[in-house]
Amino acid sequence: MSRRRGTGTVLAVAVAAPLAAGAAYALGSEPSAPAAPAASVATGTAEVTQGTLTERVQIGGVLGYAGSYTVDHQGAPGVLTAGPDSGDTIARGGVLYRVADAPVRLLLGDVPAYRDFRYGMSDGPDVRQLERNLVAMGFDPHHRITVDRHFSSATATAIRRWEATWGRPAYQRTGRLGQGEIVFLPTPLRVTQLQVRVGGTVGPGATVLTGTSNNRAVIAQLDTAQRSTVHVGDQVEVGLPDADPIHGRVTAVGDVATAPSADAGNGPPQPANPDLATVPLTIAVQLPRGSGLDQAPVTVDIVTGTRRDVLLIPIAALLARPGGGYQVRLNAGAAVQVEPGSFDESTGQVEIVRGLTAGQTVEVPAT
Repeated sequence: MSRRRGTGTVLAVAVAAPLAAGAAYALGSEPSAPAAPAASVATGTAEVTQGTLTERVQIGGVLGYAGSYTVDHQGAPGVLTAGPDSGDTIARGGVLYRVADAPVRLLLGDVPAYRDFRYGMSDGPDVRQLERNLVAMGFDPHHRITVDRHFSSATATAIRRWEATWGRPAYQRTGRLGQGEIVFLPTPLRVTQLQVRVGGTVGPGATVLTGTSNNRAVIAQLDTAQRSTVHVGDQVEVGLPDADPIHGRVTAVGDVATAPSADAGNGPPQPANPDLATVPLTIAVQLPRGSGLDQAPVTVDIVTGTRRDVLLIPIAALLARPGGGYQVRLNAGAAVQVEPGSFDESTGQVEIVRGLTAGQTVEVPAT
C-alpha cells in the first residue's frame, strides 16, 4: 500500500516492523553501561537506486455477487403456489414464481413493468425493452419486428410464439402480456431469499424474492480519503485464500459514505466516527474454473499511480530519528536524515525525497 508520509495509520503499520528492527541495530552502536551491553544486530547493505515506484491502495473485501434486486408482485392477489430455492438462477424468460399457479416470468431491462402490453397501446421505452427480449429469445424468426417504442402486429405475433412454448393451445394465445405476468430486471437473477412461504398469500406490491446478479464480484469498503484515487475501470489484483491472485476491474465506486458508531458498551449510542467513513466498492472478477468460493475474505490491491525517476531504498532501512522524522545509516556508519515520500509495501520500497543520492549504500537489517 502506498502512502505519503503522515497520511494515516496504514503507514505507521507498514514501517513499524522495519523501524523496530532498525532501532534495535541503531541503539546497538550507542554507548551503554558496562553492566548491560547492547546486543549487536547483524546488518546488510542496499544500494540507493533510481527507478519507478507504483502507488497502491490495499483494502479488504468479500467475494460475492454484484447487484442487489427485489422482486415485488404486481399481479392479482393470491396464494403463492411455487417459488425458487436460494441459490437458484432465473434466466431471461424463466419463471420467477407462481401465484394461484399463474407464472410470473423474468425479462431483462432497466424499465420496470408499469402497464399491460397489447396492440394499440401508446409508444414507450418499455415497448422497446419488450421487443428486444422477444428478439433475443428467438420469437421473431422472420425478422418482422422493428425494435422501437411502438407495439406492432409483429410484436403481438412474437408474444403468441412465446405463449406457445408455455403449452397454451392456439385459442388461448392472446398476443398480450399483463403487467403482473412479467418482471423486468437488469440481469438474470440469482435468488438469495424467498420472502413469502409457499402457501402464503401474496398481494400487490408485496416483496416475493430478493437476489443478486449471477456475476461474481468483490464487495469492499474504501476509505473516503482514498475515494478520489480510485475510479471505475481501474484494474486491480485480488488475493484469494489458498489460490493464486486474479485480476479484476472496478465497476462501481459508491457515493454514500457510512461510518461505524463508536462502541459505547452498555451506555447510550454514540455518534458515528467520521474518520472511519467508507464508501462501497464493487470489483468484477472471473474466478478460475471449478472455484466454489463464496463470501470468502479477500485482499484487493488497486494501482492508483506511478512515480517515475525517484530515489528508492528498502523500507527496512528507515530508522526512527530522535525528535521525530527518519534517518538511515550509510555503509560508512554515518547517520543521515532523510525525507520519505510514497511507500510501496508490495515491493518493500520507499521513495526518498531528500537526503540521499543514487549509488549510495545504506544499512538494512540482515535477513
